[in-house]
Amino acid sequence: MKAYLMYPDSDFDLARALPANAVTLRQDLGLDTLFLAMASGDAFLLDVAVKGFFSSADGPGGVRYRQEILADCIAQPAVVREVYAIAVEAIERERRVWGTTLSRYPESMLRRSVDVLDLFLGLLKRLRGIADAHGGDFRSEGFTRFFRMVATELDDAYLQRVEDHIERLRFRDGVLMSAELGQGNRGTRYVLRRTRTARRSLRERLALWDRSGYVYRVADRDQAGLEALTELQGRGLSLAAAALAQSTDHILSFFSLLRAELGFYLGCLNLHERLVAKGEPVCFPDPLPAGRPELTCVGLYDVCLSLLVADRVVGNDVMAADRSLVVITGANRGGKSTFLRSVGIAQLLMQCGMFVPAVAYRADMRDGIFTHFKREEDPGMRSGKLDEELSRMSAIVDALTPGGMVLLNESFASTNEREGSEIARQIVRALVEAGVKVAYVTHMFDLAHGFYGQGLPTVLCLRAERTADGERTFRVLEGEPLPTSHGVDIYRRVFAAQHGPGSGDPGPVGSLAVASSRTTHPRAASHPAPRDLEQAEAPASPDSGKEQS
Repeated sequence: MKAYLMYPDSDFDLARALPANAVTLRQDLGLDTLFLAMASGDAFLLDVAVKGFFSSADGPGGVRYRQEILADCIAQPAVVREVYAIAVEAIERERRVWGTTLSRYPESMLRRSVDVLDLFLGLLKRLRGIADAHGGDFRSEGFTRFFRMVATELDDAYLQRVEDHIERLRFRDGVLMSAELGQGNRGTRYVLRRTRTARRSLRERLALWDRSGYVYRVADRDQAGLEALTELQGRGLSLAAAALAQSTDHILSFFSLLRAELGFYLGCLNLHERLVAKGEPVCFPDPLPAGRPELTCVGLYDVCLSLLVADRVVGNDVMAADRSLVVITGANRGGKSTFLRSVGIAQLLMQCGMFVPAVAYRADMRDGIFTHFKREEDPGMRSGKLDEELSRMSAIVDALTPGGMVLLNESFASTNEREGSEIARQIVRALVEAGVKVAYVTHMFDLAHGFYGQGLPTVLCLRAERTADGERTFRVLEGEPLPTSHGVDIYRRVFAAQHGPGSGDPGPVGSLAVASSRTTHPRAASHPAPRDLEQAEAPASPDSGKEQS
């Protein structure tokens, strides 16, 4: 019996190692918030959520296979949780049964296996009852096959036969076995026999057939005789004990796999319920085959950010069909990094068969997703920041394959703009030419405007929106990169109270709690006065000029 709820033709392997870049992805994309929401306080569900999240389905067909199963779980949550509870109960109760299958005494091993099989039988009957009552309510290929298997394999005749075997294997009337005399009159060919259940003959009932001569009684204090009799009985029981232990292990394996595979969907249910209760949109994405870059989304938002704040978060609409490079620029604290994380999380969610935090989402499958986000200064000073960035990029390139995806956030900004732009330009070009999809958040105007100026149809330039009064809408729109990141807006908001009215109107914080969740740069207090910063921007337009740093 196999569940096959994660893959159409193979089991979900919980012992499989995570990808080498899993730790980096969890750090850069903030995935631990997502996993904790899926686990809802359950340590086992947390482990399954992590393993399932990083176990990509086999192509678009495998993604849709899981999507259909998850849709059934969302439609029938009570039934799914009841089946999961049966699997958990089977595993927990089996652990509490006294004894072990590794015992040196076949009789002890057999007794434990009979007790385990007896409790499994009751749980299998409950599972069969669920299949009979609710199997027809499920529409996915995975659940339809699962409940059909339960109804077929656990039919009434099979369950009755198992119950009869359990009763016989308790040997309430003693153990009946046969043996032959071998060389030196040693016993050989021990065979366990079925005890006779037919009525005794008339001669036996009238005691005309005296069997007392065939009976040997061990004295109460004859320890050696008792051990010899136990060993003799064990030879007859050994084959039955081993076969029954193997059967119970098979059923336990079935329940363990069922618990693991349903556990992943139960984590998805927990996450779905939290987002829906908050009023956030979710959808099942449209996965496309690898080969042609695609990213089309409506209302895409960062699900991890949404789980951390009370209000709903702002979503973004992007049309990036046939675009292998997406460059994101714009105002400081305008939502660029948040949008980049939302793209990476959505891609991973799609490829593991989950729903996506968006109104609509369509993307092509990618063979490996990697992140290259900026890091803090090395406190040990073992290497410079640029060396560290190049070292991490080298490791990513070594692991990349054509058809991969790389998310870069302020990469190579640790050196001057001209040098950083040239390094980034060469790396990005090489990645795109190798068939890798790249999304790049950068403040380097030379780099961003260089890609924009080429007018390539495979490049999409997005810009974080900023209104005329400096408000951040936390939306990214298609647009030409600007030579300023409008850092003066942040300065005004933070230091307006210190410098008085002449420092400028701090303006509204925005419609999203993103800005308030970030800290001010520690060197902000040493920047020039607001009047000097205003002079650094050209007066012709709020969106023109160059900001000094």
